[in-house]
Amino acid sequence: MKTEAYIAQLLQQADVQLNGSRPWDLQVHNTAMYADVLARGNLGLGEAYMRGDWDCEQLDVLFQRILRASLGEHIRPLKLLWHHLKARILNLQSSRRAWQVGQHHYDLGNDLYRAMLDERMVYTCGYWQRAQDLDAAQRDKLELVCRKLQLKPGMRVLDIGCGWGSFMKYAAENYGVRCVGLTVSKAQVELGQQLCEGLPIEFRLQDYRDINEPFDAVVSIGMFEHVGQKNYATFMRVAQRCLADEGLFLLHTIGRNRDVRGTDPWINRYIFPNGELPCLSHIDDASRELFCTEDIHNFGADYDTTLMAWCANFEQHWPELQKHYDETFYRMWRYYLLSCAGAFRARDLQVWQWVFSKHGLSHGYERPQLD
Repeated sequence: MKTEAYIAQLLQQADVQLNGSRPWDLQVHNTAMYADVLARGNLGLGEAYMRGDWDCEQLDVLFQRILRASLGEHIRPLKLLWHHLKARILNLQSSRRAWQVGQHHYDLGNDLYRAMLDERMVYTCGYWQRAQDLDAAQRDKLELVCRKLQLKPGMRVLDIGCGWGSFMKYAAENYGVRCVGLTVSKAQVELGQQLCEGLPIEFRLQDYRDINEPFDAVVSIGMFEHVGQKNYATFMRVAQRCLADEGLFLLHTIGRNRDVRGTDPWINRYIFPNGELPCLSHIDDASRELFCTEDIHNFGADYDTTLMAWCANFEQHWPELQKHYDETFYRMWRYYLLSCAGAFRARDLQVWQWVFSKHGLSHGYERPQLD
């Protein structure tokens, strides 16, 4: 069977057509992409999109359909074997390599993230239970985290992977706490210090493995995706040694349904180098000897809405952003946001918030609700 016919047959299982008339159909401009996709899977598909070899009006729907139909099971390129072997054999998230994602992704430019994100610059999943817009969804997420941690005035809080300080700023202003935030991005420290000026907040350009101080509460929102399976136990030991005996630790992370090494090769090359998503058993295995799990909350479907809002902001601000970023970047970033939205909509990816205590709260734990 010819390559084009084989791909057309695969896509038919997801009700997607080549050069069809519906907004989720692929419009192919260069048929050479077919062989590349079969040879290199999503790495070839993503790079072909970046080159302009194909287009799709609704990339999010396309990926939702592809993932729902499990089409990836039919394309397992041997050329990607080394990508998975590296994740299994090497520690791709060592102390030396931990800085690569900061330089590659988070230091891209504060102008990009200011244009794309909400007013507080929260670069993690919003909470859309009652929110009608991105600003409200991110405010509600931060409020929910503060309530889950049972914050009180005067507490000292450690934020592992603090970004631009959105959680620390919200917690300091609304709960009267003092915060120390760790990040591997120089750009985040520079802007974060400006945004949090005058508040009891300290930014540190520091790897999480190097912190060993007492805190009343520990939080990590959207950083565990960069830790890697070989370092999960180390991460948990750091959180445990820094947490007060009666304190709570909240871990917010993207997760996946199955135990798979490595990450999507296109995402690894162009968006998050050395990233790796955990499954539930990874977190349980790394934490069970150190913590008591008080609560697990899954609101992964909310990331679909969050990513679509980010993409709308990115598209709206592209006229001014294109002064600093080229057309290839535009296509890359659109592919990133919309393919991920489709993955969350298909429930191929999840978002979990775990709440841990050191010894188990004697009075138990009740998940707080928003008013």
